[in-house]
Amino acid sequence: MSNPLFDRMLLPHQASSAVFLHLPDGETVTYDTFVRRTAQCANALARMGLRPGDRLALQVDKSPDALALIFGCIRAGIVFLPLNTAYTADEIAYFVENSGARVLVCAPDRSTDLAAVAAACSARLETLGTDGHGTMNTLLDTASEMHDPVHRDPDDIAAFLYTSGTTGRSKGAMLSHDNLLSNALTLVDHWRFTADDVLLHALPIFHTHGLFVATNVTLAAGASMVFFPKFDAGRLIDWMPRATAMMGVPTFYTRLLDEPRLDAAAADMRLFISGSAPLLADTHRAFEARTGQRILERYGMTETNMNTSNPYDGDRRAGTVGLPLPGVEVRVCDADGAELPRGEIGTLEVRGPNVFKGYWQMPEKTAAELRANGFFITGDLALQSDDGYITIVGRGKDLIISGGYNIYPKEIESLLDDQPGILESAVIGAPHPDFGESPVAVLVADDAGPDLDAIQRTVTAKLARFKHPRHYVIVDALPRNTMGKVQKAALRETYRDIFAKP
Repeated sequence: MSNPLFDRMLLPHQASSAVFLHLPDGETVTYDTFVRRTAQCANALARMGLRPGDRLALQVDKSPDALALIFGCIRAGIVFLPLNTAYTADEIAYFVENSGARVLVCAPDRSTDLAAVAAACSARLETLGTDGHGTMNTLLDTASEMHDPVHRDPDDIAAFLYTSGTTGRSKGAMLSHDNLLSNALTLVDHWRFTADDVLLHALPIFHTHGLFVATNVTLAAGASMVFFPKFDAGRLIDWMPRATAMMGVPTFYTRLLDEPRLDAAAADMRLFISGSAPLLADTHRAFEARTGQRILERYGMTETNMNTSNPYDGDRRAGTVGLPLPGVEVRVCDADGAELPRGEIGTLEVRGPNVFKGYWQMPEKTAAELRANGFFITGDLALQSDDGYITIVGRGKDLIISGGYNIYPKEIESLLDDQPGILESAVIGAPHPDFGESPVAVLVADDAGPDLDAIQRTVTAKLARFKHPRHYVIVDALPRNTMGKVQKAALRETYRDIFAKP
């Protein structure tokens, strides 16, 4: 019997007194304690009637028990769906219904809001609190610490991660045990992680970055994490003298640069890594000037985990996402999938053991984006230098990445277009000094005109906060080409300085 992720991530640490989690309040969680907690989670799930292959959705606050529940799912062969804590009830309803999740676990303060969602989807509702108060916490405390991991093959699905679609329908990317394990082991080696490392972890754990990169790399290396509930620049700096590495989104680094204590605190760190959104070259240079540290930028996606990375040893080039990771193939192609010469801009495609198995219950979408030869069409526009470095120069599908979160304009536009007073809308991303990009809604009004306050209230109720437009602009008409297609490139140019600091 084998379970690839459990066997490599958790089994080696049974009975280990080494620290896995340092909590900001000074408490610690050893590897042995964490592994035993995953067994309690697996047993609690079995008592609920869940079987291997069943799905569990969780929208919970970051905590050691939330992490243990995820790895309890892996241990029990349950497919887990980690969901953004900002998602509204309407958004959660789609994920639970589409996945067929039998259990929905939420924070205690969301239980009233989500009870109707769970009932409508015939899912069991449980709560998990960060302070130990929740129905799931109670189940865990009484569950056995003995559990034989369920057999899983390398190609068995471990998780669904939902990524927004250009049509507004979110897609469940199916990630296997081998997808996650192969990528973690590659990153441990490539970034030189060992059991001596202490990683500053201030990322969410519903996202590839915080869960499948930061957490899995730590576990695979036998290292430890300082497990912050959320980003706090001052607390991170407090811990830097006791840490060796940090992973963050570009927003982390721009905010750290506002801290006068950064220079001395960061000087002895081994490694700073950035991802999930483009890191401005100016930020890269400013961080090096202040700390002597060259941030290592890498590139990945929900469907593929990590694809490229600047080197640990060698030239970490500002503005690039580095070279293909070992075992990962990349190519820059034209619209027909023909590879282009180095230096030409085209669509980036990737192939390797990290690439997902397809979209849940969307065979046509899978066939459109995952070629028969195994290459995944990322939709990102890129060029590759003569010596192999990849530069992302734009994105297809008008994707907006704000603070590390993917935002697809179509979802917001569909909501805006239904509002009184609006004839049509176009949502674009404009450069933002803190978040990299933020959404701007460009609206064409009818004779009555829109009630912007009412629209903002609707957006707040229907969409996660990170998707909210930060500016609403009313225009007479949207720019179009001769075929009638809205020219978003022209809008991006018009409003490129809308967030510029005075």
